Amino acid sequence: MEEKKFKIFTDFDGTISVKDVGEEIFRNFAEENKVNPVISDLLNDKITSRDCWLSLCSYASPINKTSLDEFIITQEIENTFPDFVRFCNHNDFELFILSDGFDYYINRILAKEGFKELNVFANSFIVTGSGTIVPVFPFYDEHFKSSANCKRNQIINNSGDDDYTVFIGNGNSDKDAAEFCDFIFAKNDLLKFCEKERITYFPFNNFADVVQKLTELKNRKRLEKRHQAELKRRQAYLME
Repeated sequence: MEEKKFKIFTDFDGTISVKDVGEEIFRNFAEENKVNPVISDLLNDKITSRDCWLSLCSYASPINKTSLDEFIITQEIENTFPDFVRFCNHNDFELFILSDGFDYYINRILAKEGFKELNVFANSFIVTGSGTIVPVFPFYDEHFKSSANCKRNQIINNSGDDDYTVFIGNGNSDKDAAEFCDFIFAKNDLLKFCEKERITYFPFNNFADVVQKLTELKNRKRLEKRHQAELKRRQAYLME
């Protein structure tokens, strides 16, 4: 049987982490009556993700870096994620974390859980000595504004024609990414988007569900790629 090559791309906040850590940070370190309207505007497509983060970072300044770091390490990951990482390693499935959040907290949480080696693409920020949060968006693409870190580009840059692409996500920032993948595991807002756009997906509760379905897909004698995703990727490859 042909050995299938899967590339796995997963969201972080609310997918790997139990809570949306980015939102939790700003709700904890800024005034909630300022934070909630900004997040609402983002979810209703009134502002871009980049503009959302710029506003939230300004509302949270000045911030105590020690308090921030202590808060971050209290955040938990989904308890089936470690087994999922081992599953990917065992099957030589390359795993990428694509987040519209910030590597500042993602890397600290992953390190706490023993996963320093994972591929992470995310936005960045630094906390200055005066407590100002300075966000940086190294992967921003003005053509794909639902995420300040263009997940679509990470998928295109890290996959090829021979790969079966898999996306796992739950939120608003995952919409563009999902359209370019063959197999989509969706919940919450991403699930609603897939239903609205008639994009085939697998509902999931946790990574144990993903392992079960990927094992089934891997063992199929014949596996079809999602046609619309394949067309979108080929067009994107030609444009690169």
